[in-house]
Amino acid sequence: MKKIFVLTILSAGLFSACKNNGEQFDASGTFEADEVIVSSELPGKIISFTIEEGAAVGKDSIVGAIDAVNVMLQKEQVEASIKALGEKTADFAPQVILLQNQLQVQQSQLNNLLHEKTRIENLLKADAATGKQLDDINAQADVVKKQMAVTSQQINVQRSNINTQNRSVLSEAAPLQKRVAQLKDQEKRAYIINPINGTVITKYAEQGEITSAGKALYKVADLTSLTLRAYITGTQLSQVKLNNVVKVLIDNGASSYKEYSGTIYWISGKAEFTPKTIQTKEERANLVYAVKIKVKNDGLLKIGMYGEVKL
Repeated sequence: MKKIFVLTILSAGLFSACKNNGEQFDASGTFEADEVIVSSELPGKIISFTIEEGAAVGKDSIVGAIDAVNVMLQKEQVEASIKALGEKTADFAPQVILLQNQLQVQQSQLNNLLHEKTRIENLLKADAATGKQLDDINAQADVVKKQMAVTSQQINVQRSNINTQNRSVLSEAAPLQKRVAQLKDQEKRAYIINPINGTVITKYAEQGEITSAGKALYKVADLTSLTLRAYITGTQLSQVKLNNVVKVLIDNGASSYKEYSGTIYWISGKAEFTPKTIQTKEERANLVYAVKIKVKNDGLLKIGMYGEVKL
């Protein structure tokens, strides 16, 4: 019985050692990156598209262009319409000048009548003229004064009418100018501008193809650092905190690993069922928590590659 007890203890110890050696890692997962799918903002023919898969592209660099001749022609048409509005406006100067000349003639007539009135008044004092002559001069002066008032009113009305007409014509320019601004914006959107510094992951279109607005042209991602999405069990959750530095290992040959330093920057607040492709520390664990670990890429890390974590 004593020998059997000793053998039982040794067997348990060996099993425990084998188990510890087998569990080298606390979590595992796959590498991913924040990928941006760049789409066309205008429909049309792709007249240039210079990128290739695997090529590095800078932020705000122009990598292609969509044929925007139709947009340009629309813009020129609207600009011509705005220019034509200026030719539709009326110039009130000729009409006003004519009335002003008429007013000057009337003023001259009034001056002559007033001068004649003064002369008759002097003659009347010397009994060399009659009262009727004075009344006739005053009546003529009143008529001319009324004519001058009408002429002045006609000048004001003419100016007001033409100004109103011109404002009505020129009011059409504001919406047309907005339309020009819209078409200019569309012309700018004909250029395919890369949004981030990164590497082209996938190319979906080629130069010469016809594309539509919103259709994907290529996928780009910043590969200077990748995210390892790993899964931990509930018992491990208390061991991790945001900004914790952990060891990340990837396969380096058949029996060795390459080690990286990673930083935990996200911990899921919700448990989920263990993904089939992920091995956790406790094989029987049904629920796990996802964590994201930022790892600086030295060029060996690839999207979709498996990684192991030591907490």
